[in-house]
Amino acid sequence: MKKNIFRIALLTTGIMTTFALTSCDNNDTMEMLSAEKTITFENVVTPKDFVESGSFQGTAAPIITPGQSVSIKFSAGKAQSLMFATMYGASKDWFFASQQPGIKLFDNNGNAITGDVSSQVLLWDNGTKDNTSGQVESKPIAQVPGVTASQLMKLNLAYNDISSEFTLTITNTSGGTTHETPFSPGVWAVSNYNGSQLLNSAPFFTPNALSNPEITDIAQMGNITKMMTSLTANTKVMTGLSPALVVVYNGDKNPIYELGQLDTGKGLKEIAQMGNVTKLQNSLKALPNVKGVYIAGSAPVAPGAKVMTKFQSSPGDKIAYVTMFGFSNDWFYANEQSIDANTKGDLTSKTTLFDSGTGIDQYPGAGNHQALFGGTPQAESKVIMKVGNAFPVPSVQNVLKVTIN
Repeated sequence: MKKNIFRIALLTTGIMTTFALTSCDNNDTMEMLSAEKTITFENVVTPKDFVESGSFQGTAAPIITPGQSVSIKFSAGKAQSLMFATMYGASKDWFFASQQPGIKLFDNNGNAITGDVSSQVLLWDNGTKDNTSGQVESKPIAQVPGVTASQLMKLNLAYNDISSEFTLTITNTSGGTTHETPFSPGVWAVSNYNGSQLLNSAPFFTPNALSNPEITDIAQMGNITKMMTSLTANTKVMTGLSPALVVVYNGDKNPIYELGQLDTGKGLKEIAQMGNVTKLQNSLKALPNVKGVYIAGSAPVAPGAKVMTKFQSSPGDKIAYVTMFGFSNDWFYANEQSIDANTKGDLTSKTTLFDSGTGIDQYPGAGNHQALFGGTPQAESKVIMKVGNAFPVPSVQNVLKVTIN
């Protein structure tokens, strides 16, 4: 799942054929004709600007005095960056932050940047107070001239490739300089990435424009309350979905997966890791108890989009389906309960998010080994299980809606 994540499929209408039982003459049959229905998969995610956000402060006291350090842990993929902001305490309305959209975390080859990245921090004048008198003014946010921010603040990045987690250490190095200052508590965020762009490419403030109440409170008072309220309301894991595979079959065993068992190598891994349905489609067609295999959609299914397919079934048939949780390493949605193929209506409550056990998990939508970022999951071999609460994943009904008509 790399590009065109917001491509929207057209809605089609399902047709139900009628059954007839006849027994009059040689031209009639004693069987029930197959029925045609339509199954629809809709991505109902409400996108938010940020995939992760939080705050930081000193350890002994909220402020970070000269010589003290604080650390921030966060996850990111190669298209993402980290924005943070903290007040230059010995000022009327100055604050530290990087250029938009944040500190660069990966080089042009997709390799994580580590070590000293202090050159990326800048000092900004919020433009809301006169720097001498403190009187209210209304000027655009601009860089403070004549002050090199990297001499006052040291930034160091460390990276864990397995988890795709960074640690940023911020150290107050202003002691003994002509601009010695404490830092206030601060805020940070990583913007959501939809496969082609960041959902917010100018977090917190816009240079050369008037300020907003959230960053003003930080720049003037070191108060992060308003900004944290805004960040909390605008932070959420989101995802695209892959094209969905639908199988009509007989028997008691779901041919797509078996909970508590290792992946069989028939193609589930390819869906769960890359959203590729081809291998599983071909494997299922070869099974004697499979009546038909159908594919809904031909491209990633973005929030607000839906895909569907028609399928044929007869009395006694069952139906199963699978689609990738696109912003993951190896997760998939599938029906947990057995479903009669003649069922109609909303099947969302029968759907569960599973971990295929074939790739090491990373933060959803912020893991550099995820297909979203052009990566390949690091291999593992665990049994198929339900996705737990290690990450703040939205409930199924807030991501996917499945219906048959």
